Amino acid sequence: MELEEKPKYGEPRKYDPTFKGPIQNRGCTDIVCCILFIVAILGYIAVGILAWSQGDPRKVIYPTDSRGQFCGQAGTPLEKKPFLFYFNIMKCASPMVLLEFQCPTTQMCVDKCPDKFMTLIKAYSNQKDFDYYRNFCKEGVTNSMGIPEILKQGLCPAMLTPSKPFTRRCFPALGLKGGVITVGNSSHFDDGSGKMRDAKDLVDGVKNATVVLEARQVVMKIFEDYTQSWYWILLGLVIAMLVSLLFIILLRFLAGIMVWVMIALVILVLGYGIFHCYMEYAALKGEPGSNVTLQELGFQTDFTVYLQIRQTWLAFMIILAIVEVIIILLLIFLRKRILIAVALIKEASRAIGHVMCSLFYPLFTFLLLAMVIAYWAVTAVFLSTSNEPIYKVFNETDCEHSRKTCDPANYTTSSMKAQCPDSECLFAFYGGETVYHKYLIGLQFYNVFLFFWCANFVTALGQMTLAGAFASYYWAFVKPDDMPAFPVFSSLGRSLRYHTGTLAFGSLILSIIQIIRVLLEYLDHKLKGAQNKFAKFLLCCLKCCFWCLEKFIKFLNRNAYIMVAIYGKNFCTSARDAFLLLMRNMIRVAVLDKVTDFLLFLGKLLIVGLVGIFAFFFFSGRVKAFEDTAPHLHYYWVPILTLVVGSYLIAHGFFSVYAMCVDTLFLCFCEDLERNDGSAARPYYMSSTLHEILWKNKAEDPSASDEDVRLKQQQEEDAT
Repeated sequence: MELEEKPKYGEPRKYDPTFKGPIQNRGCTDIVCCILFIVAILGYIAVGILAWSQGDPRKVIYPTDSRGQFCGQAGTPLEKKPFLFYFNIMKCASPMVLLEFQCPTTQMCVDKCPDKFMTLIKAYSNQKDFDYYRNFCKEGVTNSMGIPEILKQGLCPAMLTPSKPFTRRCFPALGLKGGVITVGNSSHFDDGSGKMRDAKDLVDGVKNATVVLEARQVVMKIFEDYTQSWYWILLGLVIAMLVSLLFIILLRFLAGIMVWVMIALVILVLGYGIFHCYMEYAALKGEPGSNVTLQELGFQTDFTVYLQIRQTWLAFMIILAIVEVIIILLLIFLRKRILIAVALIKEASRAIGHVMCSLFYPLFTFLLLAMVIAYWAVTAVFLSTSNEPIYKVFNETDCEHSRKTCDPANYTTSSMKAQCPDSECLFAFYGGETVYHKYLIGLQFYNVFLFFWCANFVTALGQMTLAGAFASYYWAFVKPDDMPAFPVFSSLGRSLRYHTGTLAFGSLILSIIQIIRVLLEYLDHKLKGAQNKFAKFLLCCLKCCFWCLEKFIKFLNRNAYIMVAIYGKNFCTSARDAFLLLMRNMIRVAVLDKVTDFLLFLGKLLIVGLVGIFAFFFFSGRVKAFEDTAPHLHYYWVPILTLVVGSYLIAHGFFSVYAMCVDTLFLCFCEDLERNDGSAARPYYMSSTLHEILWKNKAEDPSASDEDVRLKQQQEEDAT
């Protein structure tokens, strides 16, 4: 007897007269993963409490003097002394600065930076000058003390140079006159010992002192830009939200027209971008320094410098032109499929019309994601600032205790001070040797991993909730009479009550892949200077593979959540059923589902482009009408980039409702075709419009099976 060959992609669904859509009588799924997720959340809360009890964000905000005190901190004796002053900035030229991130010289908090040249010897002979000089000395300096005693105890610097505050630190006011480096309009200065020095000797000290602060400098400027423009950014995001909502509502009533208008506007916006880049490129022709290449320029903290180079605008123009050509070619080759996808979007609009509250569900997702991001960011800041101040021995002469850890409280009476009389115990950096500090990197890793897990869980909850709501619409034979009164809330309740473990399971798999990608990026950053080409190639392959794996898992999770919302089974069973169902309808997935995603992506691109162009002309001051209204910023690209990213996330949130609706209707349609045959005994649940769209696509496809064609012919005969 010949064994019957099993179908390659599983058995199709059988007719079930009792099936009426999302199953109400269901049980809890993936309970073990639910318990694991709850334990992980409790651990995350414990890590947050521990970080908040140990951390001190003031270490990031305020500069720290040699005693480990914060300059300018409110409510302390140093509240009115916000600037950090270096006794001898030239000692910052030591290579040790780049290793220990601390200049081997006394640093103290002052109310203002010195604005004149002065040596201790000259100031000591004039009471008025000496009173000014003592503003930059330690406590305890009196008129009765001699100059040798003051210098021996390290109470005052040997000299003062004109300085300016930079990131709350006093650095020499260096200038350039006739090709010669000057400080305070002079090319030479007295170093306090009677020796004249060149102003260029200060350059290395300033350079090394700022190398550690360059990143913080950019961050502080960006922070200042946010403080100046936050209300305009908020207004721009509100406009992006209103435009997205208006677009979705118009799509609900004018789907066909809006899709074609959207396609035309995207092409026009990209075309304008190409035109603007060309005009900027042409305008810089002949300008001094505009022909410098990006490679020659290197990395600059002032990003506006790049906009003064022709190569930057040429690169922008080429990128936009490539995107424009790709979109036009796709529209040409997919023109027939786009007509079918437009019809599918119309059907999705009808579904959303019956579940209007689904349009506002992304706001709930935004709120939950904002809470997750805020908790992660605050915990990360407190963890990174939970180290203790470390003090080390700094000296000018040879000393066996140099760079050893010391205690400033009793250093003057310690044996190290006795053996090295000219040494000082100064603040070096933040660190620690306790068990907590040893496992600090592990806590940071746990913080990042739980951030991914919680963010993916929130996204998964939104997908399953919307899937359940739209599935209840599809499987209602009489719409909307057979639908629940509140489909979104009913679906949200089922998801949280029965499927928290399933949501946690799916998001855990995705989070593990994402954390591996983060580690690969970290390794890639560390190996940038390596010469091993095989290691670079292997790392590049791994990054590519895990990127593809992440995309596949996201696709599989999304469809698995739809099956869970309908049937209430566990994650693995639902993922298998969804995958096999999609494989049995592979052609439809390729030509319809993905084309619809492409059209929705164009909608997001249009909203981002419109908001981005408006933000560019507003913040860059290119329009005279906005010159007095727009805030004055260090980097006008900061609010522009924030608005572009924010508007994309907002548009993605609203359009994700349509995307989830299309995916759910598509899977339900495939199930409907397998369960029913359109007869009076087994009628289809799909609307006649949807049946005509998708069945016509399948029947006209050359890859359609004989059984499908036979069924279509039979239906046509029954109709006649």
